[in-house]
Amino acid sequence: MGTQDLKTDSEGEHLRAFTKHLLADVRALEQMIEDGAIETDVRRIGAEQEMVLVDSNGQPSPVSMEVLAELNDEHFTTELAKFNIECNLDPFVFGGNCLRKMENQLTEMMLKARQAAQTCGADVLLTGILPTLAQTHTTLDWITPMPRYYALNDALGRLRGGDYEFRLTGVDEMIIKQDTVMLEACNTSFQVHFQVSPDEFARRYNIAQAVAGPALAVGTNSPLLFGKRLWRETRIGLFQQAVDTRSATHTADERKPRVSFGQQWVESSVLEIFREDITRFRVLFGSDSHEDPFAALAEGRVPKLQSLRLHNGTVYRWNRPCYGISDNKPHIRIENRVLPAGPTIIDSIANAAFWFGLMSGVSLEYDDITKVMDFDDAKANFLSAARHGLHAQFTWIDHEQPVPAQELIRNKLLPLARKGLENANIDAADVDRYLNVIEGRLNTGRTGAQWLIQSLAKMKGETTAAVRLASVTRTALDRQWQGEPVHTWPLASLDRSDAVKRGYRRVEQYMTTDLFTVNEDDSVDLVANMMVWQGVRHVPVEDSQHRLVGLVSYRQILRLIGDQKPGTNSENVAVSAVMRENPLTVSPETKTLDAISMMLEHKVSCLPVVKNDNLVGIVSDHDFLEVAAELFKKELTE
Repeated sequence: MGTQDLKTDSEGEHLRAFTKHLLADVRALEQMIEDGAIETDVRRIGAEQEMVLVDSNGQPSPVSMEVLAELNDEHFTTELAKFNIECNLDPFVFGGNCLRKMENQLTEMMLKARQAAQTCGADVLLTGILPTLAQTHTTLDWITPMPRYYALNDALGRLRGGDYEFRLTGVDEMIIKQDTVMLEACNTSFQVHFQVSPDEFARRYNIAQAVAGPALAVGTNSPLLFGKRLWRETRIGLFQQAVDTRSATHTADERKPRVSFGQQWVESSVLEIFREDITRFRVLFGSDSHEDPFAALAEGRVPKLQSLRLHNGTVYRWNRPCYGISDNKPHIRIENRVLPAGPTIIDSIANAAFWFGLMSGVSLEYDDITKVMDFDDAKANFLSAARHGLHAQFTWIDHEQPVPAQELIRNKLLPLARKGLENANIDAADVDRYLNVIEGRLNTGRTGAQWLIQSLAKMKGETTAAVRLASVTRTALDRQWQGEPVHTWPLASLDRSDAVKRGYRRVEQYMTTDLFTVNEDDSVDLVANMMVWQGVRHVPVEDSQHRLVGLVSYRQILRLIGDQKPGTNSENVAVSAVMRENPLTVSPETKTLDAISMMLEHKVSCLPVVKNDNLVGIVSDHDFLEVAAELFKKELTE
C-alpha cells in the first residue's frame, strides 16, 4: 500500500491491466519457488509498531504529517488516520540476542517519535484502541491526506454500495453506522514477521493459525471502543467489519470478508493463499508502476512483484503471507497481525517472543499440526480469545474437554515457547526476560485489557465517562514511559487535574444516552408515569424509524393537568397533542459553550442530541448544573 500512483476506476482499463500484471506476478513466484530462487538458508524476524498520537489531555492529536516531517526517518511512515504513525523495525536474524536488539531499536525509535511529537504538542502512546476515541474522530476530516488512503476509502465504499454497519456486543453493546473506512483507524497493532522457506511454509503457517488464539489471549489490550466495554480484543471484530465490502445480500450468499482467519488449513504452498485471495477478492485499484517479472528473472534481477504485493495489502488475513526482498534475495514470511500495540515496549516484545517461541516450539512437538488439531477448533480458539482474553476456553490437542486459557498457556504452551526459543539459540537471559513477562500476566490475570477494565470499574460513578477515560489514558501514557510491564501496574485512579475542561468540552462527553422515549400515538398518561418512575423531566418522541419528531417536558404535562376540565381523562390524550414538534437539537460534537448559548437564547431547558437523523442522547440544564458544581468545587478549593 506504499505506492501513490493508484487508479481507482473500477471498470476501467487500468484495473484490467493491473489484473494482467497480478497474474504474471503469481506465475513468476511459482517459477521462482520451482527453481529454488527463494531464500532458504536464513530465518529473520521483524516487526511493525503502530502508535497513537495524543495531546496533553489524552485525546487523539491529528499531527502525524508534522511529526513525520520532524522525524525525517525512513523507519517511520503514515497510517490511515492523522493521529497514527507506524515504525518499521529492521529485520534481525532469529537467534542470539535478536529479541534484545528488537527491544533496543523499538525503544530508540519510540524515543525519537516522542521527541518529534512533543515538538508538535503531542506524545506517543502504545495501545490497541485509544480509550478516548469518539466517533467524531472517524470522519474524513481525520484521514491522512495522501492519495492511497482516499483511494482505499473510495474503493471499499464503491464495492459495498452503502454505509458500513457495525455491531459488537460485550458487557455493553455498540450499534453504529459509518459512511467511511475510518473506523479501521481505531486499531493499533504490533505486527510481527517470521521468515520461512517455501518448503516449510504450509507447516509453519498452519502452526501460526493454531497458536493465534493463545498468543492473542495473553496479549489483549483493546477492551474499549467509544467508551463501551466490548471484547477483550475489540480490534478483531472491529477490523473485520471496518473493511468488509459485503452488503447484506453478499453476506447472505456466503461471500467471504476481506478480513478473515481463513477457512481451512494450507496443504502445501503459499501459492494456495495468493490464488484464493485473487479469486475471491476483486482488485480495489491499479497502479501505473509495473515490472515484467519474467524479464527481470531473465536479466538476473529479483522481481519486485509489485502488483501481487499491492493486492495482498488489501486482503487482511490475521496471519498473512508476504513476499519481500532482503539483501537482494527474495523471501517469504508470515506476518502476524493478531497482536495489539502495547501497553509498553517490553510487553510488545514479550508478546512477540511468545509467538516466535510457539512458532518454533510447536513445530518441534508436532510434525504436522493438521494431523492432531481440527481447523475449526483453531478458528474458534481465536475468536474466543478475542472475546474473552485469558478467560477464554480452548479446544486443544490431547484434551477431550475445553481447557481454560490460563491453564493451557501456563502448563503447556509457555514451556513449548521456551523450548522453541532455546532451540533457536536465543540468549538464555532474554528468554527469561520476555517469557517471565508472559508468566507474570498468567499469575496475576492482568493483561492490558484487564487493567483498563478494572481501572474503570474502580472509578465507577465518579464524574463523567470522558474524565474516567482520559484518566486511564493519561495513566497508561505515564506508566508506558516508566517501562514496567502491565501486570505490575496498580490500577489507575481518577485524574482530576483540569477534569472540567477535559470532561465537558463537547456534548457527547456527558450527554445522557440511556433514553426513555415514546411514540407520538402513546398516551400522555404513560409519559407522566415514566417521568415519575424514572426521575426524568423530558421525554423525546420518536417515530417508527427512531427519528426524533417531538419532545414532551414535565411543564407541558403540568400545563395539561392545570388546563384539564373536570371529568376529562389524560389517558385519552395522545402525546402528539402536547409535544413540542421539531425541537431544537444539537449534534454530539457541539461544544458545551455553544449548547449553553443555544439554551439561553431559545429559553429551553433541554436539547436532544441527534446524529444521522437518529436520536443518540439528551442534555439538559441539570447536566450543566453538575458542570457548574465541579467548576465551583475546583475553583473554590484552590
